[in-house]
Amino acid sequence: MRNRYLDLLRFLAIIRVVVYHVTGWATLTLLFPAMSVMFALAGSLMAASLDRSGVPAVGRRLRRLLPSLWVVAAIFVPAMLLTGLPLTPKVLLWAFPVADPPANYWGSLALSVIWYLRDYLWFVFASPLALWLFRRAPWPTLLAPYALLAAIEVGMLPNAPTVLRDFGLYFGAWLLGFAHHDGLLRRMATRVLVPTALALGAAGAAWIVTHPGPRGYDLNDMPLGNALWSAAFVLVAIGRAPASAAWVDRNALLGRAVTVLNRRALTAYLWHMPFVVALTPLVDVVGWSHQDPVGLAIRVALVFALVGVVTLLVGWVEDVAAGRPPELLPGGRPPTAARPGGAPTGGAVVPVSPAPAGQAMVPAPRAPEEYTIKLSAR
Repeated sequence: MRNRYLDLLRFLAIIRVVVYHVTGWATLTLLFPAMSVMFALAGSLMAASLDRSGVPAVGRRLRRLLPSLWVVAAIFVPAMLLTGLPLTPKVLLWAFPVADPPANYWGSLALSVIWYLRDYLWFVFASPLALWLFRRAPWPTLLAPYALLAAIEVGMLPNAPTVLRDFGLYFGAWLLGFAHHDGLLRRMATRVLVPTALALGAAGAAWIVTHPGPRGYDLNDMPLGNALWSAAFVLVAIGRAPASAAWVDRNALLGRAVTVLNRRALTAYLWHMPFVVALTPLVDVVGWSHQDPVGLAIRVALVFALVGVVTLLVGWVEDVAAGRPPELLPGGRPPTAARPGGAPTGGAVVPVSPAPAGQAMVPAPRAPEEYTIKLSAR
């Protein structure tokens, strides 16, 4: 059974990312650190998949992640090659972005969100070992990414690769997802969890205030402040997550919207930035500036409308990648049991996150076969 509260968090995170990229409002990154929330949710689900299927869950996760990227690459890579991108072997990184794939002048903006998939791939690869370590030494494992990031930020590891820096920045949130799945956060007494979150939030806020970036207090410009502030947010938002949120589906419109955006989260994430970049010069021509609230509202509405259109056209690829029957608009049929990759199993047990009490440390039997370019796109 899906936890609709976690679905709601992912729904809000995607909306926040899109609105931030249209408006550029730095305050949104503080109010809702969406990328860390998304990585924490993904980490929780990855732990569930590993418990269910073991190491083969890595391949299944990649099969769910990559097809939507391939659709984007099939359209944009030829366009970039025709507009100045050199044809080199590095272009193959668009099929499997373990490093920043190449792009031309406009592609580096429109496709800047690819960094998320690059980090996601590395986090998935690291998960079997990381989960093994986490269950044997949870606190040292959990603290390791933050220590790594602190070492980078204070200059102890100069010229650290981008992927290593992002491990420090976001893998801590992924590991908090492990802690959520295993019930570690749920078992933490409120008298421990709340002061811990407050201490992390205070440390993050102090770093943010004393290390403003070029855009002021935008978390994307302050990795260490981002990691600490986001950890505090995740501890509260996910550490005290309710077991369910039935009220989400009491409103049919909200429930369907949450379902659609969760089933099409990757499509919406990959496609919204090209529309933001394409619309900016067009709406500027008619005077809808960033200083005009009406203009900003129109920009946001147009981007969501265009994302909705492209979701109808290619979003079904996410269904195929997950082994589900393709749908133009998800949520139209009653939910069915699904196996770890998302394919119907006719009653097989679905990976649960958080794990049922007493089962977090015990892997379940395996089931049959069955989620670059660096800019401020976060």
